[in-house]
Amino acid sequence: MSTVLVLAELTPSGVRPATFELLTAARALGDPAAVVVGEAGDDVVAQLGNYGATTVYAVGGAAAEDYLSVPKAEALVQVAQQANPSAILITSGSEGKDIAARVAVRLDSGIVTDAVSVADEGGTIVAAQAIVAGTYHATSEVTRGPAVITMRPNATNAEQAAATPSVENVDVAISDAAKGASITARNPKVSTGRPELTDAAVVVAGGRGVGSPEGMGVIEQLADTLGGAVGATRAVTDLGWAAHDIQVGQTGKTVAPSLYVAAGVSGAIQHRAGMQSSKTIVAVNKDANAPIFAISDFGVVGDLHQVLPALVDAIAAKRG
Repeated sequence: MSTVLVLAELTPSGVRPATFELLTAARALGDPAAVVVGEAGDDVVAQLGNYGATTVYAVGGAAAEDYLSVPKAEALVQVAQQANPSAILITSGSEGKDIAARVAVRLDSGIVTDAVSVADEGGTIVAAQAIVAGTYHATSEVTRGPAVITMRPNATNAEQAAATPSVENVDVAISDAAKGASITARNPKVSTGRPELTDAAVVVAGGRGVGSPEGMGVIEQLADTLGGAVGATRAVTDLGWAAHDIQVGQTGKTVAPSLYVAAGVSGAIQHRAGMQSSKTIVAVNKDANAPIFAISDFGVVGDLHQVLPALVDAIAAKRG
């Protein structure tokens, strides 16, 4: 069975959940092997093994700690040259796409970004994408080199498949050019207690219909009740009612949660491009003709400031 490399992403608490999704997707293509650029402790190795990684390539040193994405790309290239994989899976995002592009160039490989699924069709790696702001789905074949594919978080359900991975410590040579930009300081983001927007299984997003900065409070209340993340449209962030780092859309972040609640969101195509791969979409809007209803699984025509508090109360009553 061919090897499929997965670039593991670490957080202070362990492995980023999106990595487990990649390992799940990798099992459809071959034998999953995780590449850890950084500290591959016993807890990290065990977590990766729980989702099917049979090998963990541990790349130590300062490549992950002191520099930006280029050393990670060079490390992944060198591991790929050693492992000879059929595919390399990376989580989509600003860093992931940067790494993937550099890896594809170095390996002279085909690349597919923002894939929502992957498959092996007779030895050919095939990736499906949602394109043209999610209006169409495209299927692409990678015909040269190991397929380099970035996958959207939440596009695949992470499923455990326990394995006992072997750990291979890899020494890589990082070029001086890769060290041209270094990290001089870190200021951790203040935690809200909510999950990261791109990783969240539930997202509650507010649009211009919230009416004011204070109006985002009801969005936050529902998100906290559901254990989800808070999102916003570009109009809301441009007005200063919410931070730009929670903007969902073509010029913001792309999400694909199990549940997406769009409250006061009209459904402009730019916003839909960032969320319409969500598995279940619920819309609340006073305008019965709002475009968001065209892609919603469930819709409520009403004032979000009345509907959402009632929903919070109903959930609380249900939970007892």
